[in-house]
Amino acid sequence: MNRRDYLKLAGITTAGFFISQGCTLTGRRKRVHTNFVIVYTDDQGYADVGCYGAKNFETPHLDQMAKDGMRFTDFYVSQAVCSASRAALLTGCYSNRVSILGALMPWSKNGLHAEEQTIADVLKTKGYAAGVFGKWHLGHHKPFLPLQHGFDEYLGLPYSNDMWPVDFDGAPITEKNPGKKPWKLKYPQLPLIEGNEKINEIRTLADQASLTTRYTERAVGFIEKNKDRPFFLYVPHSMPHVPLGVSDKFKGKSKQGMYGDVIMEIDWSVGQIAKALKSHGLEDNTLVIFASDNGPWLNFGNHGGNAKPLREGKGTMWDGGARVPCIMRWPGHIRPGSTCTKMAATIDILPTIAAIAGVEPPEKKIDGVSILPLLIGDKDTNPRDQYYFYYGKGLQAVREGKWKLHFPHSYRSYEGVEPGADGHPGPYTKGQTPLALYDLEKDISETVNVADQHPEVVARLEKIAERARHELGDAHTKRKGTEVRPCGQIETTEQ
Repeated sequence: MNRRDYLKLAGITTAGFFISQGCTLTGRRKRVHTNFVIVYTDDQGYADVGCYGAKNFETPHLDQMAKDGMRFTDFYVSQAVCSASRAALLTGCYSNRVSILGALMPWSKNGLHAEEQTIADVLKTKGYAAGVFGKWHLGHHKPFLPLQHGFDEYLGLPYSNDMWPVDFDGAPITEKNPGKKPWKLKYPQLPLIEGNEKINEIRTLADQASLTTRYTERAVGFIEKNKDRPFFLYVPHSMPHVPLGVSDKFKGKSKQGMYGDVIMEIDWSVGQIAKALKSHGLEDNTLVIFASDNGPWLNFGNHGGNAKPLREGKGTMWDGGARVPCIMRWPGHIRPGSTCTKMAATIDILPTIAAIAGVEPPEKKIDGVSILPLLIGDKDTNPRDQYYFYYGKGLQAVREGKWKLHFPHSYRSYEGVEPGADGHPGPYTKGQTPLALYDLEKDISETVNVADQHPEVVARLEKIAERARHELGDAHTKRKGTEVRPCGQIETTEQ
């Protein structure tokens, strides 16, 4: 979306929104600012929330959030992998546009470019305080950390919690004791960062068990500290990415096992944030968004999640990897107990927040669209009817309305293999798909290829794919995108 089209849409929807609330921008009634909270989990599956069908563990706070707000059925991430997903959420761009692909490693020289504007950056123009507590994974060197991208406070891990020299059983990996993953010897100790500085190291599974509570306590403190000014709070939990860690207050609480315990603690975290908002009289003017960064890591078995009835999981752009649970709560604006069946995505969150806050979008081109009309119940609107599914630099599929067209590509498959258990991964195979068209309204599991029955739909979606290849490239057809921007890079590889 270009800047002119964004401002046109945002101006229309925002003006209509405030008129519907009995307010005008110049009238006597004072416009109350809206706060924003995003809780973003790691590797939580589509079916890992009670209101999405979870079994053997409870999520009462998330279920209440859905009862008070809106549950999305067709909500997508940009890529089903850590760094790419987070880059898209914070910039409103497909991750390919900002050149953050896959999962950045502890020895990576790359990160989010200084010229890219995040949600925190655009809200800063309106005086918002911004804090992030949890997993960052957009570059661990100082130029890439949150304080250089619009945030005022940061506590958390710079990348995934399995990027450390520790074996599955918690034993340190050394040259004398390489365990089952000797290649982990090249990992440094997992750093806990406050602001721009390392303040501690996460060395044991017991250290991991404290992370969810630690992030939550800082989030609640941030709300208390900024209760009298507008704020943006981002809580990207390290869990339920393996290795799983859960505090004693939730250990052994679920029938599902440790994975269920971890999700129950995340649900508790959401409840603590909601409680803090209510105690300070902020819940009615705060938009709270809950989502996952991608689908479940299925080959970890009982330490992975559940994406049913969707196909596959993390690491694939079948819907089990790219479609995630999403709940939004905004009292007085979102109708309680509503369900949105229209397509939306994490790239739409930035322009939606900008429209609500009355701030301009980033100067550089973004891909998201404002879904504010969906939130306020405009049944005639459909802000997003098309979506691109990239993995790495390869365009794997496109969707328009109910139709999703996969292009020939190989992918990581979890089907037909025995998963691992108790923190140990099982194998996965190499899947291969031909050109395949799916009707997601009739076939949510993407199992029946109807390409031969609908050649006109295939032709139309192939034209959409050509537009994506022109803008963002496609490794499968050796096409280089003409509108791709570079990521940030540094010269040194020092930790």
